[in-house]
Amino acid sequence: MELSEIVSGQPDLNHAIDTVWVALCAALIFFMEGGFALLEAGFVRSKNAMSIIAKVIIDIIFGGMAFFIVGFGIAYGASNGWFAFDLGISGNDLGLGLNISNKLFWFIQLGFAIAAISIVSGALAERMKLVSYTIYVVAFCAIIYPLVANWVWNPNGWLAARGFNDFAGSGAVHAMGGFAALAAAIVLGPRIGKYNRDRSANTIPGHNLPLAAIGAFILWFGWFGFNPGSTLGAVGNWELIGTVVTNTFLASAAGGISTMIYTYYSYGKIDITMVINGVLAGLVGITAGCNVVEAHSAIIIGAIAGVLVDVAVIFIDKLQIDDPVGAVAVHGVNGLFGTLAVGLFAAEGGLLFGGGSALFVTQLIGVITIASFSFVVTYILFKIIDKTIGIRISREEEIAGIDAASFGVESYSTHE
Repeated sequence: MELSEIVSGQPDLNHAIDTVWVALCAALIFFMEGGFALLEAGFVRSKNAMSIIAKVIIDIIFGGMAFFIVGFGIAYGASNGWFAFDLGISGNDLGLGLNISNKLFWFIQLGFAIAAISIVSGALAERMKLVSYTIYVVAFCAIIYPLVANWVWNPNGWLAARGFNDFAGSGAVHAMGGFAALAAAIVLGPRIGKYNRDRSANTIPGHNLPLAAIGAFILWFGWFGFNPGSTLGAVGNWELIGTVVTNTFLASAAGGISTMIYTYYSYGKIDITMVINGVLAGLVGITAGCNVVEAHSAIIIGAIAGVLVDVAVIFIDKLQIDDPVGAVAVHGVNGLFGTLAVGLFAAEGGLLFGGGSALFVTQLIGVITIASFSFVVTYILFKIIDKTIGIRISREEEIAGIDAASFGVESYSTHE
């Protein structure tokens, strides 16, 4: 007897299987915060490493509470197409046909919310007040991100109704976080010493690249909860899960390969820090369409993303926008690209496979709306915070390092 025959007609068993599956994927997504912390800490100077850890902790504890109290209801309550409001997570059926409880669904969605805000934290490294950052985290997880989630993933959301396909969040998580990071970095301004009067840029290397690499591996590992977990159940989804897992790996590997080749032929040597970002760019690029593209398309998407991230990092630097970890290039630019790639490469409905332009237009409308909304709201909110309590640490604190100024500790002790 096949497994499908065993579980058929046994709702309790279905619930149990789907609950275990989603709980495991949610735990992997939550563990990605460790990846964000290590990646970003490795890419900054040692005098600010603990401040990065503090920001990721703030993302989880303050962002998590905000998403529980307000954000989840806005995202998944009874929507009018644009927003909803429901303070409970254990009441009404969400209309998603889930075999898991609302509470477990809230927890896996929490992982997406704090991943989106953790993208922003890296772009603001080494120069932002923690209290101001905390205010933004609460606003982001309580209102800004949940509104976008409502449009994309609520069954009644206006983008969902249009047929917008963002399976695991290239648009709703990565473009959302990336363009918020862009706006925040513009308002915050560059680090001291980053740019010269002639508009040339100075390299400010991270203090621990192996640490950053470990962070990237953790994110890579967690992505196999991030994308497959978006099935929200294992029963009846065996083929889909296999497709998603395969596409996720192929795109990430292709992203690393294309970045490796591109940097070698551009600079005469392989830039391993960019290869790290190339792998992540491939992951971001495939996240929207991992459920609807074929394996060869996943490889192409990843390969394009791996080159695009390098080009974007250089372009953003020329604009004198200081992004210490490349968050805008990895997540913003490739989140936008990955969302559009669905309209190009989807096996059914994709422009390149005879499906016409309808899906591509829908994807374009959706991701431009998400990126613009995220950028504008973040820019305005940062301006308000700056005019009231300020967003930037003092020059003396920045030179000394946030760790010493704010925490009175060093990340690495030189004393016995």
